[in-house]
Amino acid sequence: MADLWVSLGVLAVAVLVCEATRRAAARFLPGICWIYLLEAASTFQLCCCTQELKLLAESVRLDQAISLTLTYVVTVVHLSTFREATCNPAAALERVCRGTASCRAAALLIAVQLGAAVAARSFAASVWSLGLSDMHRQHQKFGFRCFDPLGGTVLEAAAVELACAFAVQATAMHIHKLEEKLRVHFFAAVITALVYAGGSISGAVFNPALAFSVQFPCSGHTYLEYCFIYWLGPTLGMASCILLFEKIVPFLSGKSTVGMNSSITQKEKTQ
Repeated sequence: MADLWVSLGVLAVAVLVCEATRRAAARFLPGICWIYLLEAASTFQLCCCTQELKLLAESVRLDQAISLTLTYVVTVVHLSTFREATCNPAAALERVCRGTASCRAAALLIAVQLGAAVAARSFAASVWSLGLSDMHRQHQKFGFRCFDPLGGTVLEAAAVELACAFAVQATAMHIHKLEEKLRVHFFAAVITALVYAGGSISGAVFNPALAFSVQFPCSGHTYLEYCFIYWLGPTLGMASCILLFEKIVPFLSGKSTVGMNSSITQKEKTQ
């Protein structure tokens, strides 16, 4: 139980430091710098907390209800503090495809996210080296090694990551239909359910930057295999979700975007 309390303390410190950084950046660095610092601080927070939760799950035999509750609560904290940050390179690619961001801006944003992911990995190792708990000291003895994170084949893991990313994107596209006060909790519940369903196969990361921090250092598979699972899988999941709900479904229902736009234009001309 002592390990759990130490981990909760580490999570709290990470969130407080990142929140202080976000508020300071909003006050002293408005404009474009704020956007990148927001992404860096939020991605750093996401990766730091996930590193600690992953170690806790692997080292301490927590009851499943406690593990899922931790996942839900931490996700609510993330969603409540991230503001406009996505912490996900796939979201930057989505903006490029929609024409709302340039390739240069997206590339810089992805570089910031991956840099924050690497920094979080180093920060986690520094905290563990302090030996604040028996779990940290034990992990230090093994040189902070991470072992095979997959509970299935490479194809199975990639399919899980694709499905999870599809579900998250679908939730993001339709969550506006809920009351605002319910959105964070519903999104957190979806992510918790996905972690429960797919965690034993791939870890249910469905975020390229997070995977780069948490899963890529692990042994058991090649770098290219991890890229296939944790980068290509989520990207295809997001893209297929957008294609389904914005192109295929409207086309099959006779409400294509082009048709809707032309009818609106025609109506405006007659007024």
